[in-house]
Amino acid sequence: MDPYTPQKLPLDLSKLNWQTVAIKIGQANSSLAYYNGILNSIPNPAIFLSPLETKEAVLSSRIEGTITTVDEVLKYEVDLKPESIHKQEDIIEVLNYRKATRAAKEWLKRDLPFNLTLICAIQNELIDGARGKDKHPGEIRKEQVWIGPKGCSIEKAVYVPPEPLGLKLHLDNLIDFMNLSNQEFLVQAAIMHAQFEIIHPFCDGNGRTGRILIPLFLWRKGLISAPMFYISEFFDENRDQYVDNLRRITNENDWERWILFFLEAVQIQAKRNNEKATQVLHLYREMRDRMVDLTKSPYALKVLDALFTAPIMKTADFIKFAGLEPKSAHRIISKLKDEKILATIQKHSGRTSEILAFDQLYQIIR
Repeated sequence: MDPYTPQKLPLDLSKLNWQTVAIKIGQANSSLAYYNGILNSIPNPAIFLSPLETKEAVLSSRIEGTITTVDEVLKYEVDLKPESIHKQEDIIEVLNYRKATRAAKEWLKRDLPFNLTLICAIQNELIDGARGKDKHPGEIRKEQVWIGPKGCSIEKAVYVPPEPLGLKLHLDNLIDFMNLSNQEFLVQAAIMHAQFEIIHPFCDGNGRTGRILIPLFLWRKGLISAPMFYISEFFDENRDQYVDNLRRITNENDWERWILFFLEAVQIQAKRNNEKATQVLHLYREMRDRMVDLTKSPYALKVLDALFTAPIMKTADFIKFAGLEPKSAHRIISKLKDEKILATIQKHSGRTSEILAFDQLYQIIR
């Protein structure tokens, strides 16, 4: 099989069934706008939706065969590590995904454009210290790769990405396209993601890098007010379709099927994201009303924010984030335990830290 040559962007989309596509665009935009309304209602999305960001990292990594759970990741962060080294490696990949996402957000907050430096930085963060760390992190590949059954030859591959010598040209074209402002943004996002996966610019981490770019792109184009959109759940549930529709582009030049699939993903995940974010917001408001009465402390709102930082955390981290004095901390934590808001999942013993769980938040994101 010969290496694939990607089409130059922007595409000629005149042959699309625009009547069908326009309906899906309208549905996706409507769901996205509704979700964005909830996003605007959340006091600090970066804090209150960070557990959902962890779930996105888990699901996006699962598409690539990294099998772990939100529960395992949260426990790993408080030093409740699994015995299996393989499982620890899975968790590190998920944490790297989240770290890469956050670093990319900070980049775009500086009003910098999409460029090759950003994309390479995302991929570098993804495989830093993880499996794939020996595959030239942060560098455009200089070797021919192919995709197929493990150990297959290039002749038996299901897809052969572009030759290394042409990658810079293809990536420059893609980045120019991403920075265009005269496109239908959701269709542009669909094409961007597919073209990135088709180019396959790295030796490892291409799928995850491409999925990280989606919420960043939607945010930069003004479709959402914060770069917090979680699409991997749909791709994971429909993995065969996800892969098949991407392959149809390279095998049959069928962009329409992919674009419709992507628009459906945005529509459905916007609704799901809206439901989850609404549940988090309602829980926050419910807890806010209770917290002042329960704590009878000027720290009430800081305690509340600390609760929503992570569903599982060390007592010491909770106290530090809430800015509590030691005397107040003991009283407030005891009260939250008495009211069944916090539960102890590991008791303090010697050098072993006490670990607390905010189960109501955990049940929303699991």
